[in-house]
Amino acid sequence: MIHGGDVYTDGLLRGRELIDYSSNINPLGVPSSFIDNISEAVDALTRYPDIKYRDVLKGLKEYVGCPEEYFVLGNGAAEIIDLVISCHKSLLIVVPSFVEYEIDAKKWNCNIEYSYLKKSLNLKEQINESDLLNQDYVELSYDYEDILDKLKVVQAIILGNPNNPNGNIIDKEEFQKILEYCESNDKVIIIDEAFIEFTGDEQHSFVGSLKNYKCLFIIRALTKFFAVPGIRFGYGISSNSALIKNIKEKQNPWNINCFAEVAARHVLKDSEYIEKSKQWISGERPSFLCSLKNISFIEEVYLSYGNYVLCKLNGLASGKTLTSEELYKLCLAQGFVIRKADNFRGLNNQYIRLAIKDRDTNEKLILMLRSLT
Repeated sequence: MIHGGDVYTDGLLRGRELIDYSSNINPLGVPSSFIDNISEAVDALTRYPDIKYRDVLKGLKEYVGCPEEYFVLGNGAAEIIDLVISCHKSLLIVVPSFVEYEIDAKKWNCNIEYSYLKKSLNLKEQINESDLLNQDYVELSYDYEDILDKLKVVQAIILGNPNNPNGNIIDKEEFQKILEYCESNDKVIIIDEAFIEFTGDEQHSFVGSLKNYKCLFIIRALTKFFAVPGIRFGYGISSNSALIKNIKEKQNPWNINCFAEVAARHVLKDSEYIEKSKQWISGERPSFLCSLKNISFIEEVYLSYGNYVLCKLNGLASGKTLTSEELYKLCLAQGFVIRKADNFRGLNNQYIRLAIKDRDTNEKLILMLRSLT
C-alpha cells in the first residue's frame, strides 16, 4: 500500500477489527461539536452547497487569522497538493516525505529535484515536554544549504512542517535565507502543515509570515487533528493572489460537500476539543518515544513534533534481521497495523512509522512489541 490506514484488506473485509497504528489520526475521535450539529448537513442534502462557501471562509479567517481572499478550499489536502503542484513545471521535493508530492509531480510532468534530510543527534533542548525527553534522540533535519543551492534550478519547493514520516519541524532562523531568496527570485515555497496543531505551538507555523512573503503557500486540513478523514476537507493559504486564482480555475464547482462544510464551520471553534488534544499529545508523545527506545529490536527512535514516530529496526534477540515487512506481519497477527516506511524515498525496509494514540492503546502496543523479542 502507498499510504497507511488500510484496515480493510486484512481487517474489516475479513470481519476482523484491527488497531490502526499506520494512520496518524487524533485518538480523541470526531469532535462532539460536529456530531451534535450533523443534522445541519442532513438538512442540507437536498440543496447545493453555497458555491462561494462564505460561512466556511469566515470560520477559517477566525481560526487561522488570515483574510478570506488568502484561502482556497479543497476536497482534502490531497486536492490542494495536487493542484498547487500542477501550477509549476519544476519542483524541489525534500525527502523522505509524503509520497503524494512525488506522485503528483510526475503526473504533471514536473522536472523534479530532491533534497535529502540529514541525520543528526538531538541534544535534549528541542522539545521541553517532560523529563522523559532528557535523553538523546536521533533526528532527520533539513539540509538548508542544499535546499538553497537546488532552488536555483526549480520554480517551487515542497516540504512538510512537521515533516511526514519523521516529524521534524523547520528551523525558522535557518530557513530565513530560503524565504528571502524565494521572495526575491519569484520562487514558491509550499509548506504542508497538515500536522501543525500537534506541535502544540502555533509559533512553529509559517502562517504569520504569509502577509510579508507572497512566495509562501501553506496547506492544512481537518483530517488529522480533528479526526475526520472521511469528510475530505483541506485548504491552502497564500497572499499570492495569482497563485490562488490559478488553483481555483482548475477546480470543479461545489468541491466541498455539505458534511465537510458543517464540520469546518463547527470544529474550528471547538476550543475545548483543541485544548484537550494539545494536552493529550504533550503528555503522550514523550512517554511513547521513551517506551519505544526500550524495545530491543528498535535501533533508532526519531525525535518527532507530530503525532507519529519514525523508527529504525535492527534485529531480534535470536540474531535474525527484522525487516519492516516481517514486523508488519508479526504485528498483524496480533491485531495491529503498522506503517512500513520503505516506500518513502530515502528510507529502506528497516524503517517503520507508528502513530501515537491514547495511553491505554499505546501500552497495548508496547506490550505486544516486547512480546516479540
